[in-house]
Amino acid sequence: MTTTLYGIPNCDTVKRARAWLDEHGVAYRFHDFKKQGLPEAELDRWLKAPGWEALVNRRGTTWRKLDDATRASVVDAGSARAVLLANPSLIKRPVVDWSGSPDVTTGFDAEDWAARV
Repeated sequence: MTTTLYGIPNCDTVKRARAWLDEHGVAYRFHDFKKQGLPEAELDRWLKAPGWEALVNRRGTTWRKLDDATRASVVDAGSARAVLLANPSLIKRPVVDWSGSPDVTTGFDAEDWAARV
């Protein structure tokens, strides 16, 4: 099974993550949320682990562009799921499904990643 990196290609963090994987010889498949969409079955799995709190990027411009009522409505996995499906750019990127491991991570952390490969 191949590691899968989910994100959008023009995201700076995704670019750094892809460069890191390439530099460390990690084979991976890239899933572009913009072109390929957000896979609902995977999202349901991610909402359990690493959890909805880790998936929702509250620092990004997509979050800031949401109206107050929508932001206030994100209080659990179910409400986060609806908002994330409507706004895939709201997901903290990248999401990485590590080959050979049940772990899924969000964001880029070189130290954590080095321990995984």
